[in-house]
Amino acid sequence: MTTVPALALRGLTKRFGSTLAVDRVDLDIPAGSFYGVVGPNGAGKTTTLSMATGLLEPDAGSVAVLGVDLWAAPEAAKPLLGVLPDGLHTFDRLTGAELISYAGRLRGLDRDTVRARRDDLLAALDLEDAGSVLVMDYSAGMTKKVGLACALVHAPRVLVLDEPFEAVDPVSAGAIRRILSAFVETGGTVVMSSHVMALVERLCDHVAVVGSGRVLDAGPLGDVRGGGDLEERFVALVGDVRDQRDLTWLRQS
Repeated sequence: MTTVPALALRGLTKRFGSTLAVDRVDLDIPAGSFYGVVGPNGAGKTTTLSMATGLLEPDAGSVAVLGVDLWAAPEAAKPLLGVLPDGLHTFDRLTGAELISYAGRLRGLDRDTVRARRDDLLAALDLEDAGSVLVMDYSAGMTKKVGLACALVHAPRVLVLDEPFEAVDPVSAGAIRRILSAFVETGGTVVMSSHVMALVERLCDHVAVVGSGRVLDAGPLGDVRGGGDLEERFVALVGDVRDQRDLTWLRQS
């Protein structure tokens, strides 16, 4: 790992009306790490990652990608990033092959390089048969996979993935895990949000727990877990369901 963080977030803040979604977040994500970001629904994970990748402008704070200021020098910082947003609309009237090619050309790759990488990605993500199908006709899992291919096609140094395994079948999930693990092993950085604690524990070497727009704990996975499992630590930090009402009317006998 290098001493310059892959992502350095300083004082990131975002409001939506009267709601403080992200509250002065400071976070260093080490280069070469597989970093998990976990938190309950509405914790500010997606908003934070959107600001960290240039998809959403913060009200305050700064982001550096491998030492390059994202907002002051976007033309230098953004090529370093590969981004898979959650729920972002795409050009779904293109075929899968066309969409990946389009993403590659937007990133400045020549046609021959785009063609070779597109074919590699379609094969690696089990989308070869769907390459000629319009993305609008894809399942949720297939859409997630072609979005990942678009994030990978320009060979970024930092991947930021919002729920990359959601709606993906187990076989495809295994292929994605292998791709991401190999990426990290060769010096890349993966930042991944997820609600699945077992998945984060299996893949990630660092983790941040986010709640109410703040980072509640962050660091190497073993340090954050503190000798227990991640789910127990997560519940201890963010709190359990407040009203654990006994739904007696739901009982069948």
